[in-house]
Amino acid sequence: MAVGTAYVRNTMPAADVPAAHEALLRRMYAVFSTEERDAFIPRSLAPDVDWPNLLDNTRARGIPAVRAYWARQFAVMHPLVHLERLRLDDDGRRVVATVRPGLRDGTGDHWAPTTVEHVYTFRDDGLVSRMDVRQP
Repeated sequence: MAVGTAYVRNTMPAADVPAAHEALLRRMYAVFSTEERDAFIPRSLAPDVDWPNLLDNTRARGIPAVRAYWARQFAVMHPLVHLERLRLDDDGRRVVATVRPGLRDGTGDHWAPTTVEHVYTFRDDGLVSRMDVRQP
């Protein structure tokens, strides 16, 4: 894997996930650990997005707050995410991304032994309006 890129293991189509949602999420995970991240935010997140701030155990609301949260994350560490699977949630509306979190340091990439789920809610225009993190 090249430095500064995310690794997306599962490239098979996600059954039942709308194609536009799948494409957006795959691209979002691909650019998360790169400098393209900031430019992609307005093409993926709703202006009033509601996003988990795991550093402070609060919520970031709105694109400026998410940008600030991500900048703060990258200032203290280099987070990584492996996208392993996409599927519809049990409610049939939200999309669940099964991911493996990791960190990059001077010795390389280090991956968690377990996965977590990122649960996405989309607006009618296809932008992410909310993301939640939960255990599988």
